Amino acid sequence: MATVHRVPPAPQPQLYRFSPLDFATLAMYVAIAGFFTVAGNLLAPFLRQVAPSPAAASYAVNLLFYGSVGILALLAARRVVARDLKVLATRPWFTLMMVPAAVVAMLILTAIVVAIGGEVQTSENQAGLQQLMQQVPAWLMVPVVVVVGPFVEEYIFRHLLIGKLSRRVNIWVCCALSVVLFASIHIAGQEAITLTALLPYLAMGATLVFVYVWTGRNLMFSYFVHAAKNLLAVVFIYAIPPELFEQIQQVPA
Repeated sequence: MATVHRVPPAPQPQLYRFSPLDFATLAMYVAIAGFFTVAGNLLAPFLRQVAPSPAAASYAVNLLFYGSVGILALLAARRVVARDLKVLATRPWFTLMMVPAAVVAMLILTAIVVAIGGEVQTSENQAGLQQLMQQVPAWLMVPVVVVVGPFVEEYIFRHLLIGKLSRRVNIWVCCALSVVLFASIHIAGQEAITLTALLPYLAMGATLVFVYVWTGRNLMFSYFVHAAKNLLAVVFIYAIPPELFEQIQQVPA
């Protein structure tokens, strides 16, 4: 009897075509991020007047930003999310083992590139996040920093910039663009864009790009890695007394 070989499922190119909802989500992300980058300092006095504290104002801005963009991103990528979760569910041990391994690899790569840079510099984004976490309880920060924020960034910088844009542009160009833009967005408008400030985010972005491409452009795997890294940072920050922060270098979130 002839052996029957099972043919792997055909790719689904329709999932990697830009949709109107993709453009709407990206436009909202760029518009809001650009507005706060350019005019954030002008809006700050108004926010302080309507919010009980600067920390509450900062948290509310981040919640509204990531919440609104996150809803659109989930709607736009819902079929990809469902497919990628099904794929990961068929390999549960792979997911459980490789997500922590990818986080460890990210931390090691970050330490290496920072050491090569020769200077340790905590970005304004990281310093601001640490200060915010010292004033806002963990149960409020986790949904933004661990759940919604990483999904929005993986959707924008991996799914759109690599998964969909690579249908028209060379994938290696898309990967490089993803790493550079991901790093830049974390410090743009807050401080001068220098290599020293960018290095930790470049290492993080490079790791996320690698796991996304390595797993066959699995959005949810890169999301789980990103979320796990942010969760580690959140636990680390809340577990350490505030007075010790100046003596400890933090990984970026």
